[in-house]
Amino acid sequence: MGLRDSLAAVLRDLRSPPRPNATTWLWLSLLLIVADQATKWLAVTHLEYLTPVPVIDGFWNWTLVHNYGAAFSFLSDAGGWQKWFFSGLATLVSVAMALWLRLTPRADWRNALPLALVIAGAVGNLIDRLRFGYVVDFVDWYVGKHHWPAFNVADSAIVVGAVLLVLFSFKPDTPAPKAG
Repeated sequence: MGLRDSLAAVLRDLRSPPRPNATTWLWLSLLLIVADQATKWLAVTHLEYLTPVPVIDGFWNWTLVHNYGAAFSFLSDAGGWQKWFFSGLATLVSVAMALWLRLTPRADWRNALPLALVIAGAVGNLIDRLRFGYVVDFVDWYVGKHHWPAFNVADSAIVVGAVLLVLFSFKPDTPAPKAG
């Protein structure tokens, strides 16, 4: 099947009558977006920029940082264009995954859960980029003087979702044995 046939099939499916699909998992995405934004609000209102507040000595601080790039501050000093690039990418990924959820059967949690997590993370960080021009990070894990890049709830949702997508791809869902 060529690209034209594939696109026609997707458009046909999108116009077909609604059937039980996995879009109900978007409620999880919404819950995580709210949690992400609430924790970022707490960080912005209660933490001083770049000033660590110990949580577990020798391992964990709350430290407010501004990430102008992507994961691990990738492209953070690129001059400003990266805000729009990562905003567009987050929008594209979120829309594509929401459409994937629409095509996924409701009971297929092995695909729906990771997609909902990645959507939540992408939208949570997109809100920051559009609102502030950067992503608010505040979880600072470290050992000695070696710090993991600061992150937030949205980043965690993206990582967990991506890891689950990969893990679940290795072991296909097995059908239940037939009674008889």
